[in-house]
Amino acid sequence: MRIKYIYQLFLSHISILIIAFLILSLLFAHYVENLVYENKVSELTEFGEQILDDFNQTGQEFVLAQYNNVLSSQNIFFSIFDQQGRIVYPLSPSSPRTRITEEDWNKLVNGEKVVTRHNIKWADQQVSLVAIPYIGGGGLIGGILLISPVSGSRQIISEMNQFLLYTVVIALSVSFLLSWILSKIHVNRIQKIRNATSKIAKGDYDAYIPASNFDEIAEMANDFNEMIDQLKSQNDEIDRLEKRRRQFIADVSHELRTPLTTISGVIEGLKNNMIADSEKEKGIQLVSQETKRLIRLVNENLDYERIRSNQLKLLKEKIQLKEVLEVIKDHLLYQAEAKGIELQIDVDEKSIVFGDYDRLIQILMNITKNSIQFTNQGSVWLRGSQTSHETIIEIEDTGIGLDKHEVESIWQRFYKADLSRTSSQFGEFGLGLSIVKRLVELHEGRISISSDQNKGTKFTIKLPIS
Repeated sequence: MRIKYIYQLFLSHISILIIAFLILSLLFAHYVENLVYENKVSELTEFGEQILDDFNQTGQEFVLAQYNNVLSSQNIFFSIFDQQGRIVYPLSPSSPRTRITEEDWNKLVNGEKVVTRHNIKWADQQVSLVAIPYIGGGGLIGGILLISPVSGSRQIISEMNQFLLYTVVIALSVSFLLSWILSKIHVNRIQKIRNATSKIAKGDYDAYIPASNFDEIAEMANDFNEMIDQLKSQNDEIDRLEKRRRQFIADVSHELRTPLTTISGVIEGLKNNMIADSEKEKGIQLVSQETKRLIRLVNENLDYERIRSNQLKLLKEKIQLKEVLEVIKDHLLYQAEAKGIELQIDVDEKSIVFGDYDRLIQILMNITKNSIQFTNQGSVWLRGSQTSHETIIEIEDTGIGLDKHEVESIWQRFYKADLSRTSSQFGEFGLGLSIVKRLVELHEGRISISSDQNKGTKFTIKLPIS
């Protein structure tokens, strides 16, 4: 069975209020009833003691007659009884008479007052009864019995209960109205979150909710807005990745088509003897270069997927840093000299680096190639140093540098720098630096880049020694 939340909230409020009012009403009615009867008993006791004192002092029966006239107007009756329990005043046949029970008589003999609040039959009506003993000469001489019908007390209680009922009805009516208004407000706030959720489900990420710190719902709205920001950011990132993926596929398709077309053309020329013998060696060399280019593209993609899926295992060891940098220099020296670039090494002889040798070579080779790619007629420095807890490697060039947006995006997969500024083929597939960053992170290290346009770029790698 489906019940709307507003009705659940409203019914819960009203149920609590009704139960609370019911308990309070019962307790109050019981308290008022006891209070009225206690006051009546106190009043009767006070009258009885006063009558006994006055009669004891005067001994005149006219005093009793005066009290009888005064109290009868207040619907209070009294009788004087002797030590045998006989009524000695008044002696009128119409006076109400009764026999005092043996239990009550024993209390009177012991000098105790007998009080019966209500529900006692006296002359066919319910009354409140008070019997006060008169002790003299070492024993019970007699006493006074006062009675008052409960009809008057019940009328007072009935009137008070009626006023209490009116109060409860008014209070519940106001409570109903306030509960409905508050329930409506809370449900509307929840409905706003629900509507915003529906918008997000349809792809609209501008469904923000007015937020505050008023209560838990407001805090939930704040969290919801933060979730929207994160979803929006992630969606934008997915869109950017999708665009770069499409561009990457287009670029890879172009890069594959070019060498494959060259290879196919050369092979067909060799097969059909369309290439002169003097040019065959040159054609074979071209096929070899284009094949290596294809292998490099495939390897970069395979490396990235292995790293991304945590399938790459590192074999770490302590390696002389100078040895690693000299290997990089030896491999890239010819390429650097072809562009008029001077490769320089500045490293402490005792510096060591803790890592996987092959992957360190891959990291430094990729970065150095990028430095050579964007530098003409300048210098590239390979620097190394060691502190007490980490090894620091810096690769700095005097090249054309990077724009601010390129610095922020250079680590992203499929990203490609502006190749219109260079004709080099190294690193053009947009995976190299993304692989470099993941390899450094697998070494539990950090890599950063600083660059000024037309001044140069510096990569800084920090790897823990152990």
